[in-house]
Amino acid sequence: MSDDEDIQYIKRQRTLHYGSLEETERKRQNAAAASATTGAPAPASSSGSGAGREGGGGGATTAAAGNTGGQLEDIDSDEDYEEASKKATGSGKPAGKTAGSAKAAAALPTAATLANKIDDDYFDLEAEMERDKVALLEEFERKKRARQINVSTDDAEIKNNLRQLNEPICFFGEGPAERRRRLKELLANLGENAINRGRGAEDVEERKVQSRDQEQATWYHEGPDTLRIARLWLADYSLPRAKDRLERARQALEVPSAARAGRMVEMQKKLQSLAPLCSQVGDTRPVSSAAFSADSSLLLTASWSGLCKLWSVPDCELKQTLRGHASYVGGVALRPGVHADEENVVAMASGGHDGAVKLWGFNNEESIADITGHMPHRVSKVAFHPSGRFLATACYDSSWRLWDLEQKTEVLHQEGHAKPVHCLSYQSDGSVLCTGGLDAFGRVWDLRTGRCIMFLEGHLGAVFGVDFSPNGFHIATGSQDNTCKIWDLRRRQPVYTIPAHTNLISDVKYQQECGSFLVTCSYDSTTKIWSNKTWQPLKTLQGHDNKVISVDISPNAQYIATTSFDRTFKLWSPDS
Repeated sequence: MSDDEDIQYIKRQRTLHYGSLEETERKRQNAAAASATTGAPAPASSSGSGAGREGGGGGATTAAAGNTGGQLEDIDSDEDYEEASKKATGSGKPAGKTAGSAKAAAALPTAATLANKIDDDYFDLEAEMERDKVALLEEFERKKRARQINVSTDDAEIKNNLRQLNEPICFFGEGPAERRRRLKELLANLGENAINRGRGAEDVEERKVQSRDQEQATWYHEGPDTLRIARLWLADYSLPRAKDRLERARQALEVPSAARAGRMVEMQKKLQSLAPLCSQVGDTRPVSSAAFSADSSLLLTASWSGLCKLWSVPDCELKQTLRGHASYVGGVALRPGVHADEENVVAMASGGHDGAVKLWGFNNEESIADITGHMPHRVSKVAFHPSGRFLATACYDSSWRLWDLEQKTEVLHQEGHAKPVHCLSYQSDGSVLCTGGLDAFGRVWDLRTGRCIMFLEGHLGAVFGVDFSPNGFHIATGSQDNTCKIWDLRRRQPVYTIPAHTNLISDVKYQQECGSFLVTCSYDSTTKIWSNKTWQPLKTLQGHDNKVISVDISPNAQYIATTSFDRTFKLWSPDS
């Protein structure tokens, strides 16, 4: 026996590829082995286990089963599955021979079944996301409605509304802003008419209509006969002066532009050379106000000690001390057209914190007359009419008054401001007066008709200073918001806003001759000069150690007087 005869050949098992398709691979190999036994070609793949179990049916049935199993892998929908089933059973073979293949095909899940199951899972997730999206959109809409709902800013009214909605009027740590926001959100959910439904919508609407009618209604005080006489006199006085002013404006336009520019440059150089001429201790308390006489030779000051003093200009020598106020004095004025040598004639006026208004004459330390009617409210400013016949007073009872010195009576008690009236100024013609109040508004009044012809709205704080330009249609206002606004009476709107100081502006003054510059003073201890038209700063006057309260410009434009909390007043003039 040779060595070759001892060799026994062992049939090796076919390689089995394991993985995620292990069962499918095993079935494919079984189908291949069965087809090899019957002599039929092996199928590419098999998904049914019935191919190897069929007995006596021949290779055709097995191959058909194998082909059916291979086709199942390519099924993507129910229609494809039905078509494959028809091909498997419609070939004319006995039903028993293909039963195994049909069972194998039915046992496997189709691609459509798997897709439907996955779609169901995704549908549940998408439905949940859709619900979240809808809830988020509803929340955004609710917040949008809440922002658009108009709710009162009065905290007491907000609490009352919450009580009517049966809601707590206050939560722990909740402030007025949070409470107002909570009321808005409630009304956004319940509807804007939820409060009205609780207390009767008809009654509420009726009250709204009545309130609207009252606000729109115009009402008047019954004026005395002296008011009619005063208005007729003011019209006769102001109309010719307005005509003269317009004629002067036309003549100024005829001057060549080069000549006007030269005058402007010269004036600016003069202002930029301003320097302290005199500094005088005016009193033991802050000096609250100052005013020049018509001839620029005298300066009248007032202080918180209750004293008013008359000084000579420019040497600042004390000429006269006016005693009579029991409280500090807020405003003083000199009557135009009265000279220092006239006696027993009203030449000066002053207003006190206690509401007393006193009229003074030259060479007399006691008041000539007292004006009553303001007490106990403070009188902050007084101003003589350009004619000298009338005296206007600004009172902290939210009104201003016009007094006729010839008739010795009050001819007008004008209301209109919501808070105390602090300052006032006449137009150069004498027909119009402007007032400024702590309500942050200004009003322009026509003295000939008694009507408010312009409403100055734009400041964010109280108006402490106001002055008319000599051109008759520009008004300057200084406010607690640190700005100075220029208003145009013709356009009925502000034309420029000057960010003038770093603290509140206490007073403003135009140059009286032609209005070529404007002066503002502030609680930042400075006084600033601004050029007209461009409103550029020309000079900053620094010298006071404390807040500057008031400022005035002499009629000849040679001096500027400032008063301060440091108990001094200063005269400024161009450096010679």
